[in-house]
Amino acid sequence: CRSPSLSPDGDQDLLLAAAYVSDAQYNRNVPFETSPQAISFHSHKSLEYWCLVGIYVFVCKGLQPGLCPNPQVSASPLQATSIVEVLCLTAFFGRLLHFAKVTPQMVFWKDTKNICIMVTIVLTLVDLILYGSLETVNIRSVRWSRALRPVFLINFPESRQIRRAFRSLRNTLPDILYVFLLFMFSMLVFSLMALKLFGDRGLKTAEGSPYFANILEIAFELYVLVTTANSPDVMMPAYDFNWWYSLYFITYIIINTYIFMSVFLAVVYNNYRKHLKNEIRKLAYLKRHKMIEAFNILKVKVDAEFMVQEAQWRRLVHAVAPDMSRGHLELLLRISDEGQTGHVDKMNFLRLADLLNIQVVTVNIKRHPLEAWVPRVYQSSASLLVQRMVRHRIFVWVFDVIILINAIFIALDEKNPFISYAEWLFLSLYIIEILLKLYTYEPRAYFGRKQFWNWFDTLIIIAALVATVANTTIQSAKKYNSQQILDIVLILRILRLLRVIVSIQRFRVIVTTLINIGPTMLTFGGLVFVVYYAFAIVGMEVFHGKVQFFDPNFTTPDALVCGNPALKGSAFSQSRYCKNNFNDLASSFVVLMELTVVNQWHDILHGFALVTHPAAKLYFILFHIVVVILIVNIFIAFVLEAFFVAYSLEKSEVETAIEKKIQELGVGLQEEEVQDGKKPSDHVDNKDCHFHKDVGDKKKKALEGLYCRIASKKYRTVDTLLQRMFESEIAPEDEGPSLDEILNFSPSDMYPKNPNFENSA
Repeated sequence: CRSPSLSPDGDQDLLLAAAYVSDAQYNRNVPFETSPQAISFHSHKSLEYWCLVGIYVFVCKGLQPGLCPNPQVSASPLQATSIVEVLCLTAFFGRLLHFAKVTPQMVFWKDTKNICIMVTIVLTLVDLILYGSLETVNIRSVRWSRALRPVFLINFPESRQIRRAFRSLRNTLPDILYVFLLFMFSMLVFSLMALKLFGDRGLKTAEGSPYFANILEIAFELYVLVTTANSPDVMMPAYDFNWWYSLYFITYIIINTYIFMSVFLAVVYNNYRKHLKNEIRKLAYLKRHKMIEAFNILKVKVDAEFMVQEAQWRRLVHAVAPDMSRGHLELLLRISDEGQTGHVDKMNFLRLADLLNIQVVTVNIKRHPLEAWVPRVYQSSASLLVQRMVRHRIFVWVFDVIILINAIFIALDEKNPFISYAEWLFLSLYIIEILLKLYTYEPRAYFGRKQFWNWFDTLIIIAALVATVANTTIQSAKKYNSQQILDIVLILRILRLLRVIVSIQRFRVIVTTLINIGPTMLTFGGLVFVVYYAFAIVGMEVFHGKVQFFDPNFTTPDALVCGNPALKGSAFSQSRYCKNNFNDLASSFVVLMELTVVNQWHDILHGFALVTHPAAKLYFILFHIVVVILIVNIFIAFVLEAFFVAYSLEKSEVETAIEKKIQELGVGLQEEEVQDGKKPSDHVDNKDCHFHKDVGDKKKKALEGLYCRIASKKYRTVDTLLQRMFESEIAPEDEGPSLDEILNFSPSDMYPKNPNFENSA
């Protein structure tokens, strides 16, 4: 086999291999054209970046309701909003053309998201033309296409994480549908029982209306009872009439609230995990497939084995990561070419995508300024004793006890002079603690970019000190006593108790795990935002202007009924829910959040049903089914899976290989040494890691205080962690199934059709 570098098409082959590696690195799994023009377009990094920025700018603009020519929510001229909307649609269509340029036609037209974007663009244009035409003849219409705008957000390739969340929701629906139908059947049976038990008793509700006399009203009230929002109000008329009737409601709550809702969660969680693992398996094999394709393009035959030449490997890495430093590249080469043979074998080449995802930085260990200024004093026996005391674990335990004692004093009477003086004592002790740590540890390392807990601890103490001094100064003036400052002081005192988290390792692990899964949870936040936006737009079209907010000081008749006489005497107006309206996007989101919490959601529902039509209840019931029953349960499953994976996080084989090589080269620093303060070295600069071959140079390097370590956790998303766990089960020599088989993976392939205890475990 000839070397690709000797081929006239060597540069083209290199760009194609770089495209495969880049897609494997970022888990991009869309097939692309391999023609020279498409590859050149695909590998244009700056164009890709600015195109991505532009698209999301237009997406944000498109989601703004103010851009819609709707007099209800926008006072902008029709022409101006129409021009902006057409520009947004043009940008989306341009992005679609860019995608079609690098994608095979058969793949492009089979991709559902491309069809969704085109259909949405056409429907939006039709809606815009119809609306504009009707406006010119003074006929009011509804902009129904506004609810489709989130389609642009979720159907571009860069939003694959949100689409994956939607796929999880879609794949869960068939299984959860059977549980939901059984739940509805149970609710219908109980509704019929209630109609026969209470319909002819002549009972009245607290408002004086007939109690359980209509089957539809009974079904609705029992549905609300599942959420416990109307409990025990809905039970009281029957309970007052006869004690035994309470057993009916208790039985209903046990069956439908506790059993069925728990089954909903179990079904959602089980199906979510099943489909998630199928997605991860597909990602892992597609990643392996792309790396094998890149290897086959660049491979040469060396001693009966196929390899990639070192020079070609360097060019490939430079093409994929042009900003990588020379030292970082040399480190990756040392890992990939362990024997320094000048070639990279297939097994090591397949790890390249993972190697590129791990950022290695230079750590510059600085001497303490006092050691440079007054070395004799800082290195004296008394000074060294102080430093040893601060580094000892007992020092941490002492201040943990002080924090707990402080908690007791916070709970006592603030007006007691002894308590007031004690607060100054605690503040003084905390300041002494910070000063002792700064004396022991190098300040720039102590306040490094990754030292979150040190920053948190210090800022809390400084803020409490400033607030306490300000409060004391104001009180001493005897002219003004600010309750707001007193509240701030109290809050900052309580926040000091969070310092216990810094000291207890298990607390830190849990909090760190929550921080690590935070970026991944933003993906689910995108799913919630899309659903909220669609419901908010529909709510604004249906309920806009039906409820008005008045200042609480207003006592006019309109203010008492939220500007709508239909609300007179309703629980909605009596509870002063006037600000819970759909008059703008922000207010709509607040109402939807209240509906998600479900407390008193039936009062909000009844209010909007009174000002419109009883059929409006279907809007709120549909929102409850979609968001509370489906999405919230998927969110719980998502958080559980994310926490379990992140909590049990161990270093990957690739990370271990990098750290091992750094240590072998004599320029390594353990991560725990940075965190524990044994070597305060979290000052990161932009210098390269330079490697020396002889021991003397390594010792000289160590004396200069320059070390390397892994510093980035950017790619530790839940999907990435699960993918890494699955990849660890794939043998290095296993090339996996064909591309068609990978794309047709099914969750049922991973689970036995007749499970027993052993294979289920």
